[in-house]
Amino acid sequence: ALVAAVSGYNVELYDVSKETLKQVPERFKEFGSFLVGAGYCTTSALMASFARISVGADLGKATANADLVSESVFEDLDIKREIHRKLDEVCPEKTILTTNASSLVVSDIEDVVRRGDRFAALHTYMASRLVDVVAGPRTSPGIIDILCRYAESLRLVPVVLKKEHPGYVMNALLGPVFMTANMLAAGGFASREEIDRAYMAHLKAPMGPFGIMDMIGLDLIFSQLGKMQETVQHGDIAAGIVAYYEPLMKQGRLGMKTGRGFYAYPAPDYQQADFLSREEPDSEIFHAIASALIRRAVLIAHEGVAEPAEIDRTWMIGTAQAIGPFGLLEKMGTDAFLDNSTKFGERLRLISDEEHDLVKAYIQQLQA
Repeated sequence: ALVAAVSGYNVELYDVSKETLKQVPERFKEFGSFLVGAGYCTTSALMASFARISVGADLGKATANADLVSESVFEDLDIKREIHRKLDEVCPEKTILTTNASSLVVSDIEDVVRRGDRFAALHTYMASRLVDVVAGPRTSPGIIDILCRYAESLRLVPVVLKKEHPGYVMNALLGPVFMTANMLAAGGFASREEIDRAYMAHLKAPMGPFGIMDMIGLDLIFSQLGKMQETVQHGDIAAGIVAYYEPLMKQGRLGMKTGRGFYAYPAPDYQQADFLSREEPDSEIFHAIASALIRRAVLIAHEGVAEPAEIDRTWMIGTAQAIGPFGLLEKMGTDAFLDNSTKFGERLRLISDEEHDLVKAYIQQLQA
């Protein structure tokens, strides 16, 4: 909402909770500081944008003249289907409906609306200029073009997927990274600081997996653990990850938005000048995380969701890193990757034997 307003659009911000709406000015202040600090806009442009934003708890009023609706309700299929059913009823015929769902796909939702030709995924990321644009079964190509031009008008970078895919590309890549990090920490293989240090040092990244999860929100990560556990072949580790998160949930430590998660904010430990130099970054930790990232990238390419170059481009835009998973594969070497001989062994394999064979065959095909 804030980025759209800064870019000159009039915005109506709706929520069913009046209590949530009361928090909007404070949240905008936090997000605004980030936008200015990141060089996205000036302080004067930010201040001017506030006059273009209205908030309210009346859905009909909020959408009465909407050209575009971006739905960002909680990641629950029933809730998303219900809100789009309502939106289809109250919005003008001209309105384009979009979902900002993180793991659900358009075809899970779109059958509840009549305007399937004007319904698509428009998925944004916190602290990134990456925007996923994905058509559903009935989406008009013209609508995809409009959404791409809309994203570009916000000075964001649209990435159009060839087909629907849970988690798009970026979230699908982050999932194994997060799960590997969680497995290492919950299994007692390494501390979260050691894991983040290895990741940050090798990728020259501003934060590691635990810092990123803090930014996303640990409540959202925790809600997705059930799906992530399906990829873990060892039930004891899966149960250990849940147990690792439960104290954080009980204490309300949900990440940046609550001032405390894995780290304390606003000055988390990983931002301290000596964080990387306190210990030698462990290359084996990074190898485990990088291998999980590469495997998922290869499977996404194998499924025909996006080409390797586009997968790398998506990762680099989304993380502001200089190298993508296929670039990492080339740098690591296919033999070292396929050997997968980290000190953590087979316990950190996040894919089945069948998927492992697919990955191996696809890489060999690339080499050929």
